[in-house]
Amino acid sequence: MRKYIFSVLIALLSLPVIAQQQQSQAKAVLDKTAEAFRKAGGVKADFTIKAVKNGLAEGSESGTIQLKGEKFVLKTSDVVTWFDGKTQWSYVIKNDEVNVSTPTQEELQQINPYTFLYIYQKGFSYKLGAVKTYRGKAVWEVVLTAKDKKQDLERIILYVTQDTYDPLYILLQQRGQQTRSEITVTSYQTRQNYADGIFTFDRKQYPGVEIIDLR
Repeated sequence: MRKYIFSVLIALLSLPVIAQQQQSQAKAVLDKTAEAFRKAGGVKADFTIKAVKNGLAEGSESGTIQLKGEKFVLKTSDVVTWFDGKTQWSYVIKNDEVNVSTPTQEELQQINPYTFLYIYQKGFSYKLGAVKTYRGKAVWEVVLTAKDKKQDLERIILYVTQDTYDPLYILLQQRGQQTRSEITVTSYQTRQNYADGIFTFDRKQYPGVEIIDLR
């Protein structure tokens, strides 16, 4: 009995050390993923996104995102969103209107799944998960948990390839809800040469569109 108690105590005392090691290993993966993204120049990714509520899929959508640093243009069948690093334009196709805003960091998290590349170093704890392969590729699974209990986004789960650190899968879990978004990257191209102009709304290409300025 005494030996058993001693073993349990050793295990409990080891937990903080193990947690610290996991945090360090997860951060190393995130650092390498962010560095690979920075070195990639312009990036184009095709993806599918699935909304899940209470364990049931509510629908799926395909789209494309083009990125250059924090700037992006995101296209789906319903909405086209441009962000130039400060201003965001969202063109709602069925309404033929563009909403102009200055988004907060949290609002960007809901729109651009790659925002984690800039936010993980503050406001999140992280650890490595157990998933080792995804769609036939060796991956790192990293679980990021928001430290701020008031933040809507509670958790991000990320799979990145072990050889090139390309994101393959991103799960966004909302706080206090049985709602999550699962994003699968179906194509990932680097070294894209993007002019800054593609990340801003060009009114000439959308004549007659209604512009709603929410700033």
